[in-house]
Amino acid sequence: MTGTDDCGCVDYGLTRRSLLASGAALGLGGVVTSMVGDVLTSAVYGATGGNVLVVLSLRGGADGLSMVVPHAEAAYHAARPTTALKATELLHADATFGLHPKFAPLSRWWQAGSLAAVHAVGLPAPNRSHFEAMEELEDADPGSSARVGWINRMITGLGTQPDVLDAMQLGSTTMPTSLLGPAPAVATETVDDLGLPFADDARLSGALGSFLQTTYGRRGGVVGSAGLDAYALSRRTRSIADAARRPPANGARYASGDTGRAMAHAAGLVTSGLGVRAIAIDAGGWDHHIGLRWNVAARIEELATNLAAFFTDLGPAADRVTLVTMSEFGRRLRENGANGVDHGYGSCALLMGAGVRGGRVHARWPGLGTEQQVDGDLAVTTDYRDVVAEVLRSRFPEVDVSAVFPGLVQRPLGIMA
Repeated sequence: MTGTDDCGCVDYGLTRRSLLASGAALGLGGVVTSMVGDVLTSAVYGATGGNVLVVLSLRGGADGLSMVVPHAEAAYHAARPTTALKATELLHADATFGLHPKFAPLSRWWQAGSLAAVHAVGLPAPNRSHFEAMEELEDADPGSSARVGWINRMITGLGTQPDVLDAMQLGSTTMPTSLLGPAPAVATETVDDLGLPFADDARLSGALGSFLQTTYGRRGGVVGSAGLDAYALSRRTRSIADAARRPPANGARYASGDTGRAMAHAAGLVTSGLGVRAIAIDAGGWDHHIGLRWNVAARIEELATNLAAFFTDLGPAADRVTLVTMSEFGRRLRENGANGVDHGYGSCALLMGAGVRGGRVHARWPGLGTEQQVDGDLAVTTDYRDVVAEVLRSRFPEVDVSAVFPGLVQRPLGIMA
């Protein structure tokens, strides 16, 4: 999503893109970034059978109160007279919460215990600016002047030689802050954009390849590193493209659109054995200032369709993949005059896949009474970093979580096995 959103939120999209975008290297349609490009010409690549983290960013500020509805709260129904959902409309309702009915495609994963929700999640302090909140979410190192993202710190801590396919942003050439840092990463709209224009030329592995490596090695700096990364990536373009272009397996059907395509490519990369360890994907359109009921229903239906397709498509490889959704903030409790909800504070996260203790809503639920609200918003009782930290401890034990999230005093919720 670029420019303004559906209500004119100018700091969502255009500003982020203009501040974060990097120049494409050597004519690639994707963006490659690294400060250690000289290691990437090695024949040693990442582990091909390791666990994989997928981070799906619900850009715009997802309304967690519509996704996982606190139907037992009288304050919820009072604050949303035209947009609240009744308990009888919800899926898998317990005494407090129920899932939005458009999550129906995910029912079998919920019942099987591999899909969970975490409520009252968010930043340590309220921030209702799309751009600033996304930066804080993805940097995850409050007070630091170093622009290094938490996924990049995670990749650095894997203990293996850095590889250009360790971390990828799919569906956009805007490199998210979470992937910026010393470990190499790549951002691309589609895998078809990766590779040098002459990547299939046999000379690339001979004299021409030697010339490129020598030239960019001598150049040094950002340009030299990007050139070396691009060359390393181009040597593997055909394998990457073949993996991502393969048709969805096991009858999986993705929703049409950029997010569905990106998730289909992600499944192909995971099942290919190319060594990807972390994949970031953007799912936009979650800024619901108007028409909340129909607007959020459409987004949830697309999200549920793509998640169901992704884990169906993975087949046995799903045992290696854990997916977490994130959003920069939640929405106000009270609906506005346009039957929407404005920028708020607390939201919810979804976790799906390997290691998840699912079929339940995990929460230190603060309630929605006036005394529990934070300036009219759902209070945050679980730092989003705690959610990811539990995933990393469970699925990536080799990673030092305290280095990924500096200064975090961890408060586990028991969301992972």
